[in-house]
Amino acid sequence: MRIIPDSELIINSDGSVFHLHIKPDQLADKIIVMGDPGRVTLTASFFDSIECDVQSREFHTVTGMYKGKRITAMSHGIGTDNIDIVVTELDALANVDFETREIKKDFKQLTIVRVGTSGGMQPHCPVGSFVVAEKSIGFDGVIHYYDGSDKVREKDFEESFKKHVDWSPLHCSPYVVSSDEDLVERIGHDMIKGVTISAIGFYGPQGRHVRLPLADPKLNSKIESFRFDDHSITNYEMESSALAGLGKMMGHKAMTVCSIIANRVALESNADYQGSIEDLIKIVLERI
Repeated sequence: MRIIPDSELIINSDGSVFHLHIKPDQLADKIIVMGDPGRVTLTASFFDSIECDVQSREFHTVTGMYKGKRITAMSHGIGTDNIDIVVTELDALANVDFETREIKKDFKQLTIVRVGTSGGMQPHCPVGSFVVAEKSIGFDGVIHYYDGSDKVREKDFEESFKKHVDWSPLHCSPYVVSSDEDLVERIGHDMIKGVTISAIGFYGPQGRHVRLPLADPKLNSKIESFRFDDHSITNYEMESSALAGLGKMMGHKAMTVCSIIANRVALESNADYQGSIEDLIKIVLERI
C-alpha cells in the first residue's frame, strides 16, 4: 500500500487539506461548486442549518442541510488550474486516510455540480437561459498531465474540431470529455444541453479584442459553425473541462450548468445577472 508523501498531499497542522482548509468530516457527498466566494454565501442562505463555514484564499466552503440533504457549497475561483486543486483535494478528503496517508479500501463517490456563468455561442442560447455541459472541450491541457486521460477523452471529436478550426500547434491540444449522463439528466432534463468550451483566459483566449490584436480573429466564427454529429458548441466558460475530466478519471459524478449572461453571436450581455444565478442555484439544490 502506497503511503502518500507529505510533499504530494499537504495536510495542515489542524488536520485540514492544504488549500481548501477543510477536514474530511466537514465534506458532504453532494457538492455544489462555483467560482465566486460570494455565491457560496448566497447558496448557504437557503440551507436549513449550517455546520461549518471555512474561508481560505478564494476557497470558501459551507456545509449544511437543505431539505434533509447534507450539501457542501464551495467556491473554486477562476480557471482549470484551480479546478485541479479543488477536485484533487475533494477526492483526497473522501478517499485518503489522513492519519495513515494511505488510499482507503472503500471508494467514496462524490457528486459535484458546478454552477457558473457563461457566454453563449449559438442563437438558441440567449441571455438568461441555462445550459448544461453535456460535453466539454478543454483548451487548458490539465488532464494531459495525468496517466489514463485517453480512457475518458473522445478522440474523434477532438480531431474533427482541430481540423475544422485549424487549431494552432502553439496551443495545448484540446480534449473532449462527456459529463456524467445520469447527473446531466437529473439536473438539466429541462435545460439546453450542449458542448461547453473551457478557455484558459477571459479576454484573448475567448476571442475578446481590447487592445492586443487576436492571433486568429476568426476562431470564434469557426467555433460557432463547428458540428460533430448532432453536437454544436453552445457556450464558453473556464472550468467545466477539468471538472468533467478529472471527475471521470477519479470515478466521481461531475457536471457543469451555466447561466448565460452574454451571447457572443448577438453581442449582448447582462452585467446584472444576480437573479438568474440565484434561480439556477435553487434548481440545483432541489435536484442534486
